[in-house]
Amino acid sequence: MLTGLPAGECVLLSEVRTRPHRWVSRPRLIEVLTDLDLLQDDSAPAIRSWIDRGTSQLAPGFITPVRQWLLVLLDGDTRARPRSASSIYVYFGCIRPFLDDWAASYDHLREVTRSDISAALGPLSGSRRATATSAVRSLFGFAKKHGLIFFNPTTGLKARPADFALLPMADEEIRAIEQQADDLAGRVIIVLAAENAARTGAIRHLTLDDVDLANRRITLAGRRQRLGDLSHRALRRWLRHRRATWPHTNNPHVLINDKTAHGTTPISQQFVTLRMNHTGCSVDRIRKDRILREALTGGPDPLHLSLVFGISHSTAARYSAVAEHLLADELEQA
Repeated sequence: MLTGLPAGECVLLSEVRTRPHRWVSRPRLIEVLTDLDLLQDDSAPAIRSWIDRGTSQLAPGFITPVRQWLLVLLDGDTRARPRSASSIYVYFGCIRPFLDDWAASYDHLREVTRSDISAALGPLSGSRRATATSAVRSLFGFAKKHGLIFFNPTTGLKARPADFALLPMADEEIRAIEQQADDLAGRVIIVLAAENAARTGAIRHLTLDDVDLANRRITLAGRRQRLGDLSHRALRRWLRHRRATWPHTNNPHVLINDKTAHGTTPISQQFVTLRMNHTGCSVDRIRKDRILREALTGGPDPLHLSLVFGISHSTAARYSAVAEHLLADELEQA
């Protein structure tokens, strides 16, 4: 790629992607050229082209507000952080059927009413309803903020389904997780969620510098915490396996695989999902159970939960309220 390149000039990304390289991985070549500051990205991001294509197929009165909303999700603004491309794909995929249905009756997004939104969300349940509700609230909130509609029909609409309830994990669920946690990487994921209530993102981005085995401390998402016995044993076993399998890797993250061992990026969300699918449970489910168990054993105190797990006061109050109901039910049965 550098043959014949004038001094001081960079290789164009489009040339890397189009020129055939029989024995070279294009993603790896891009990484090397980027590290050497010899790569110039002259291509438009794929997500922007996807937004243009997807919104151009909408009814005329819906194109502008929806396209501007997606671009703000992508780039962020003064009061909102940029969202990942996967979040944008999911949000637009959720509301695209709604937009097509509304376009059959209305000429513009501003004509959609609260009853239309309720009718669209009615057939959905569980996480699908929660995600679709969040997407609809985001769209109409953006449109109202920027003067594209006269009123926000999603005001007061709850993103969480009404039948959602926090309940402790059953003994059968716990035993199933214990039996399936034979993979060393999967065991680390499970115990960090079970003992430290770690989120998936915090587990994926955990680095070697964040783990202090000697003092039994760990830093998750910027919060330094005590390292429990289960986590301590699981991490020791995994780190021994890591050193034996990839002794020369420069990747600073604790969890790596055959692909990320050759770079410095964290494991993917799919890596975590595939290991949790065997257990029939998610990291989020285990994490919520850990917080709720703390509220049940240590007392339903929102301040205590906020300090221990770094959650917001409103979230801590919700866990505390559920714990109070569960404890009250136990007293009534006794």
